Amino acid sequence: MKVLVKVFATFREGRQKIQTLELEEGSTPKDIFKILGIEESEIAIMLRNGRDRENDIKLADGDTISLFPPVGGG
Repeated sequence: MKVLVKVFATFREGRQKIQTLELEEGSTPKDIFKILGIEESEIAIMLRNGRDRENDIKLADGDTISLFPPVGGG
């Protein structure tokens, strides 16, 4: 199955902003984290198709996953 992955802020360093990944059926966002080399603890927000979801949900063909690190500022 194909899943579109978007990364934001510091997650873009050394990675493509938007990429399509070919994953096996039954894959979860945790599989994407491993492929991208991002520790689960580094992810502040993970959206599936624009909605906040748990990291262990099963993905479906055509899903869009967006990953955001913690953002600070002032």
